[in-house]
Amino acid sequence: MSAETERGLHTRELTVRYGGLVANDSVALDVEPGQVVGLIGPNGAGKTTFVDAVTGFTPAQGHVWLDGLQLDQLPPHRRRAAGLSRTWQSGELFANLTVAENILVAARPGGLRRIWHDIVGTGDRAGRELVERALQVVGLEGAAGTTARDLTLGQQKLVGVARALAGRCGLLLLDEPAAGLDSNESVALARRIRDIAVEGPGILLIDHDMSLVLAVCDVVYVMEFGKIIFAGTPTDARVDPAVVAAYLGVPMESAHA
Repeated sequence: MSAETERGLHTRELTVRYGGLVANDSVALDVEPGQVVGLIGPNGAGKTTFVDAVTGFTPAQGHVWLDGLQLDQLPPHRRRAAGLSRTWQSGELFANLTVAENILVAARPGGLRRIWHDIVGTGDRAGRELVERALQVVGLEGAAGTTARDLTLGQQKLVGVARALAGRCGLLLLDEPAAGLDSNESVALARRIRDIAVEGPGILLIDHDMSLVLAVCDVVYVMEFGKIIFAGTPTDARVDPAVVAAYLGVPMESAHA
């Protein structure tokens, strides 16, 4: 089967240029349903640019398909409606809104009046059920009424994931979800990522926490200077000479010896 007819996320020849700088160079990447795929590389390699290109936040050449639907000519909100959802590195949540409001403001059309109706019950139950399902997936049941600023950083990251999952989500792109987390929070996040993948949506994970990436991912892509220099299993990525030279510095076994 060709990429444009297969389920999951598929990019081909995806290229981003900023003047004479090529930030992404003909990137081909696949994420199947139920897979966790890692995208790693040194700072400035082009990883976040790739996510921005896939989700429509930066102009790009090439092709993007999700479940057979070609997305590369669509604006970001149409890609989101098609099931392509993402988190952001920082500044995701509205600090003065509750967890439920943060989820609904991204997942439901109709503005704040619609959100208020959903929460207090003057509308239908769909909004409250959407919030409950999303929070259950990330293990934050009962947190809907908590104000975002009162959450720990780890909980805020999980609310960001819940917000991305709310509504239709066929592919989840996680951009540095473990940034700022301690080791216990990172382990908890890893469990949640695996649980989410089991439910069906593919996940593309970008993170500098190599223990997290190599432990949770089924496939790893390594990017350097906008090019994919490796695609394979986490086991092979740990010792691949190109990956070691570009990013790891030493094979992972030696690093933890």
